[in-house]
Amino acid sequence: MQPLIDNARLFGQRPEEFAGLAEGQSPQVLFITCSDSRVVPALITGARPGELFELRTAGNIVPPYTSAHPTGEACTVEYAVEVLGVRDIVVCGHSHCGAVGALVRGDDLTAVPAVRDWLTHATPRPSGTVEDPAVTEGVQSHVLTQLLRLRSYPYVEKRVTDGRLSLHAWFYEVHTGAVLTHDPQTDAFKAL
Repeated sequence: MQPLIDNARLFGQRPEEFAGLAEGQSPQVLFITCSDSRVVPALITGARPGELFELRTAGNIVPPYTSAHPTGEACTVEYAVEVLGVRDIVVCGHSHCGAVGALVRGDDLTAVPAVRDWLTHATPRPSGTVEDPAVTEGVQSHVLTQLLRLRSYPYVEKRVTDGRLSLHAWFYEVHTGAVLTHDPQTDAFKAL
């Protein structure tokens, strides 16, 4: 913890670098990714403060849309789209994902009931090879499912349809740093 505290102290000694951020934000991208500590959106993209609006959830799950019981995730997506007017949404899964790996393997999650219940939002169960520790196929399948789930949000679908919003599926390899993007033409993930 001490290195983090030391950096936070130094970070706060450069107010001139951040003064403009007090005037508001206008990110162009909503970046939805896993809460895994190895996935750092600003590091992956090179974004500076104010350039990415982030939503991090266990397994980068986008829960089903329902206006009757809004979730924190739905509120974040709505705010990004309707208030901030982001032009792009990236759903970024990653290799070696514990959440998707548990789903692919069919792990018994009774000891972590909140995690178990949260992961039910990932349905259908991602396909993939149980023997693959990177769970590449499972994560990529899962990311595409979450992208489809986003389209069930009425304000997302409306803006995608009228061309004001684009959706992107990414796969980050934690062991190499490589980022792949889904190509709808070939239905395959390829290097950015």
